[in-house]
Parts: sequence; C-alpha cells; structure tokens
Amino acid sequence: MKAGIFDYKFVREQLNSFWYGLNYTSYNCIYTFLFSLRKQGWKNVPRKGPVLLVANHQSFLDPIGVGLTACRELSYLARKSLFKKPFLDVYLKSVGCCPVDLEGVAKEGIRSTLDLLSNGRAVLVFPEGTRSEDGLMQDLKPGIQLLIRKSNAIVVPVGIAGAHEALSRDNFWPTLCPLFLRGNHGAIGISIGPPIEAKILTELSREDSLKLLKDSINREIIQAEHIRRKK
Repeated sequence: MKAGIFDYKFVREQLNSFWYGLNYTSYNCIYTFLFSLRKQGWKNVPRKGPVLLVANHQSFLDPIGVGLTACRELSYLARKSLFKKPFLDVYLKSVGCCPVDLEGVAKEGIRSTLDLLSNGRAVLVFPEGTRSEDGLMQDLKPGIQLLIRKSNAIVVPVGIAGAHEALSRDNFWPTLCPLFLRGNHGAIGISIGPPIEAKILTELSREDSLKLLKDSINREIIQAEHIRRKK
C-alpha cells in the first residue's frame, strides 16, 4: 500500500512538473517573440519556502510575465467569475490560480494567500488592488501589511514596465512588439528586487511600512523601464 501511494505521488509530481514546464516554455516564447520581454532578478526569488512577491499591476499580462521572470512555480489569486467556465476552471487551477471574490488583498484574498504560504508556496499579489488606469503605480492597500505580519514570509518586490502600453484595461487587443521588428511601446520589462525580511516591514508603522514597500516596487519599475526594449 505504501509503495502504491509513493508511486502515485511520484507520477503526479512528474506530471505537474511536465505541465508547468510546457506552459513555461510556451508562454516564454509568446512573451519573448511578441512582446520582446526582457527580465532580470530571478536569483532574488528564494527557491524554497514561503515567499510573497508584490508587484505593480498594469495589465492582464502581468501574472504570466512575473511567473516567467521568477523562474519558480507561483500561485496567483484570481476572480471567482473566471472559474465559472468548465475548461478555464480546470486550466487555471492547474497553473496555480486560486479563486477569490475580489481582486487585491481583501479579506478572502488574505485567507487564501496565508493558506498557500503556510504550505511553502511562492505567491504573487498586487497590493494596489486592481489594474492601474494610467499605468502609474497607485497607493497600496493596507491589507498587504496585515498579510506580511500574519505570514512572516519573505517579501520580494517586483517592477513591471510596458504592460500598460501593451494591453491596458481599456483595450481588448494588445499592442505587439515582435522581437525581429523595430521596437515600440508594446515592449515589456520586468525586474525583481532583493528580498525584504518581514520583520523589517512589520516593525514600522503602517504608513512607513507601506511607503517602504511602495518605494521598493518603484525602484524595480525604474529598472524594468531601463531594460525594456526601446529600439
């Protein structure tokens, strides 16, 4: 019986690893060839243990782009409405998406994220709560500080540049920046910064903690803009 259980787990892990690798390779090709994705900082993401990646939110393109940059299997929060379609439901769950009622770091999102972190997962959250309307970073929701305090997970800031121009919340069709053609504003850059110990953020007041976190993300946005393809 024990051998059977072991074999089942081994096969399941191998299938999950294959499925993740297949998705990673496919999306990496799409983002590289169609959006000229440039990325840096993947070594800043711890390979094991609970990690909270916090990023600015410009576009629906953000989650996959960060996943490609982190080079670690991530978990994501997604609106429950996306899981109502049978095939999409199965697919989203297979790539690490967790259904919640609201976007951002709301009550249900906090509970779901804490559960994932307690299982040693790396979780991507967008503490602005929703996609930016103009591409500029908005104020962070205070729920992110509560999440950091309760989880005590390592925090990794992520900056995204160009995703708003590539696919803003007002546009249905993306602006492509094909790799072998002249560069344009549809190019995407993503930068991952050095990890921050939770203790550093939780020992500060809420205002100072949110400011430090926002400043850290903004520094990575500047770096992402710097590496983003211009020509």
